[in-house]
Amino acid sequence: MTHPGLTPAQRRIYRAALCLFAEKGVTQVSVRELAEQAGVARGTVYNHVDSVETLFEQVSEALTQEMNQRIVQSFRHSHDSDSRLATAIRLYIKRAHEEPAWGQFISRFGFTSPALRRLGAGAPVQLLLDGIQRGHYQVRTDQLSGVITMIGSSVLGAIYLVRQGVRTWRDAGSDCAELVLRSLGVAPERAQQLAQGELPALPEPRWQ
Repeated sequence: MTHPGLTPAQRRIYRAALCLFAEKGVTQVSVRELAEQAGVARGTVYNHVDSVETLFEQVSEALTQEMNQRIVQSFRHSHDSDSRLATAIRLYIKRAHEEPAWGQFISRFGFTSPALRRLGAGAPVQLLLDGIQRGHYQVRTDQLSGVITMIGSSVLGAIYLVRQGVRTWRDAGSDCAELVLRSLGVAPERAQQLAQGELPALPEPRWQ
C-alpha cells in the first residue's frame, strides 16, 4: 500500500495489520499481535500508531487511496473509457492473486468497510460517468450506484474464484471485464477484445 505520509515503521505496522485482519477476519487486533507480526517492539507500535482501535479504518483508507492512485497511473497511455474500465477490473483481480493477503482483505471486508467501498467510488465512477456522457454505456445516471455495486460484486466474485483455485487470474479477469462491458452495452466483439488485450503493469507502490 502507498501512503506518502507514513513513516517506515508505520508502513511495516500497516502491512502487518493488513495480514492479521485478512487472516483472522476481525477488525480488532492487539498491540502484542501487531508487534509480533511486524517484528518490532511493542513500544514501536505505541509510538507509531495513534489508536489500535481505529487501525482497521486507517489501513482501509490507506489501501483505498493507494489502489486508486495506482489504477489512475496505469491509465496514462490510454484515453478510452472502455479500455480503462477493463484494465481496472483486470488489475484488481491480478493483484488479488499476486498479493494473497491483499486479496483476502478485500474479499473479507470489501462490502462492510466504508473506506473499502470507496475503492469503487474513485476511478471506476469517473470511468462510468465518462462512458455514460459519451453515450458508450446504456445506463442512466440514476442507476450509477446499482452499476457500481454490480461491478464490485463481479470483481469480488472473480477474486473468490481465483483464491479458490477455480480459475486463473487471467481467465477470471478477462471474463469479468468482458461481461461487465457487455452489461453496459458495449458490443460483444469489442468487449472481448478489450478484456483480452495486453494488460499494463500496475505501477509500483511507494509504500514498500
